[in-house]
Amino acid sequence: MEHRLNERVKEIEISGIRKFFNLVGTTENMISLTIGQPDFHTPDHVKAAGIQAIEQNATVYTPNAGLPELKKAAAEFYKQKYDVSYNAESEVIVTVGASQAIDIALRTILQSGDEVIVPGPVYPGYEPIIHLCEAKTIMVDTTKNDFRMTAALIEQSLTRRTKAIILPYPSNPTGVSLTDRELQDIAQLAKKHELFILADEIYSEIIYERPHVSIASYLPEQTIVINGLSKSHAMTGWRIGLLFASEIITRHILKVHQYNVSCASSVSQKAAIAALTAGIDDAIPMREEYKIRRDTAYDKIQTLGLKTVKPDGAFYFFVKLPDDFSGSSFDFCLTLAKEYKVAVVPGSAFSPAGEGWFRLSYACSIEDIQEGLARIEQYLNHLKK
Repeated sequence: MEHRLNERVKEIEISGIRKFFNLVGTTENMISLTIGQPDFHTPDHVKAAGIQAIEQNATVYTPNAGLPELKKAAAEFYKQKYDVSYNAESEVIVTVGASQAIDIALRTILQSGDEVIVPGPVYPGYEPIIHLCEAKTIMVDTTKNDFRMTAALIEQSLTRRTKAIILPYPSNPTGVSLTDRELQDIAQLAKKHELFILADEIYSEIIYERPHVSIASYLPEQTIVINGLSKSHAMTGWRIGLLFASEIITRHILKVHQYNVSCASSVSQKAAIAALTAGIDDAIPMREEYKIRRDTAYDKIQTLGLKTVKPDGAFYFFVKLPDDFSGSSFDFCLTLAKEYKVAVVPGSAFSPAGEGWFRLSYACSIEDIQEGLARIEQYLNHLKK
């Protein structure tokens, strides 16, 4: 019966990140620098709130958009952290992770034939949804601009079909974020052409040298902000995402959301309240540790002679393949995994613009980072022979 399935579903692929992780994940003695999952535990007070919710039988449906007290906490979090104001009642939706927020946002704004401008290389979770909406992804190659999307680059790709711009900063896979000036220029361009901006800010609490700035500060009426607790509070398995937008947009997104999942887990929502209130600064000690790991890894990558852009957010390096390697990024990573027992993700998993690079995650112990880079050095030395 496969021939009777939706052709667009058959055309999309499983994430290249997961493909590669599954390929090498069972290898003994493997150092994995692949998955973007914090290696910290969910804070104890957040877990206690989840346990209490179960014990108090808070295990029923919640309002579709989420518990009112959680939406209030989310709105206050964004105001306090990023100085962006949202009406908690009508402009916040609690979702099943940031991934579901992306899905319902794109399905609300896109129609057949629309075009969405996306920076490449990019997290692979956007393009398949765009494709399923019968829209088209327009990939902007940012590799020659230190992975930074700018208004000038966007303008070159605009057509009468352009509906939205996706801004996933700080970026997965590059760790790069945008400056205030860059965000303001993009906001002005989007306003001029009446474009939606989907701002995926899931790494907003993991940014190092300066505070995170949301483009919603400059264009709130056209911006849909995606965030969540997976990265900031090490709550990947709790599946709590947050969507912020003006009421004229959220009232329509909510319709898609309610028929999609009804509501996020009630127990997870109770835990999320603790995360966003008493735990408003839970990300700080994690961020400080990530910064130590980043600096350690960066120094070693530099000594290896590999090209990369020092990340100012998230927990990834995007690293250029060595000049003396002539194969694909997949070939490089597969040999590295099989022969040297260290796993990184081929750049091709992040769009064609990522070919010739690989992603290295430092969301793991500093010991694993050091050992993994030592094994990469052995591989590089072998290539030079």
